[in-house]
Amino acid sequence: MKTLKNHTLIYDSECPMCNLYSQGFIVAGMLDQNGREAFTELSTESKNLMDFNRAKNEIALIDHKKNHVTYGLDSLLLIIGNSFPLLEKIARIKPLYTLFKKLYSFVSYNRKQIIPSKNDHGTDACIPDFNLKYRLAYIAFVAIFSGYILSVFSAKLGLHHHFWREAGICAGQILWQTVFLKTYLKGKLWDYLGNMMTVSLIGTVLLIPGVFLNLNATSAFIYFGAVVAVMFLEHIRRCRILALSIVPTLSWTLFRMTVLAILILNNL
Repeated sequence: MKTLKNHTLIYDSECPMCNLYSQGFIVAGMLDQNGREAFTELSTESKNLMDFNRAKNEIALIDHKKNHVTYGLDSLLLIIGNSFPLLEKIARIKPLYTLFKKLYSFVSYNRKQIIPSKNDHGTDACIPDFNLKYRLAYIAFVAIFSGYILSVFSAKLGLHHHFWREAGICAGQILWQTVFLKTYLKGKLWDYLGNMMTVSLIGTVLLIPGVFLNLNATSAFIYFGAVVAVMFLEHIRRCRILALSIVPTLSWTLFRMTVLAILILNNL
């Protein structure tokens, strides 16, 4: 690999994804051994060069030779393009570049809902701004993806394959939690909804192997129950990170049990 010298990547040390790929660049030799710097441990030189607020949303790459800072997708393409010029050229083709930029923003603005941290507090924390468009996009993506996988898995539970039923349940969960918890959650509503959808996403991913396994109704129900148990524990863990009580988890569980009871009664 060709090392991009005299450059420092400013990364969010509380974000496992950021940690992973920034360290990967160093291990691969694409950046110097000291080619990354944690956002919460910025040197005075770095702070003076970069846009502090913009760097919370888009990862910053400082060129110390030119005293110039690149942000977001362009930072990653500059590092990758130094070793793989052809890949950078392809990625910068306008339709692809626009798509990758949207995907980058989609992940960046929702990264604290995908993987939250207990240390995401204080003015120096690398917390992205709230972006309603990308939060709604994330919620919609998880609802659609979960609805599809659940509709396929539900056949193993003796239910009809019905995407709109499962997507409707996901939408109903969002509406239920919003209506019943809006006053309680106050300014944390959108952070909670993002985390709740990640819990759904985790459950959906765990169900995927079950789709391909040869399960009878009993074993499928046990498998499904184990996944729900994982989701329940993860929901509690995320509420603690958000400094919330057991109330959102109780409301979340009540909705799930109500839906399950309705489905069982409709299939008796």
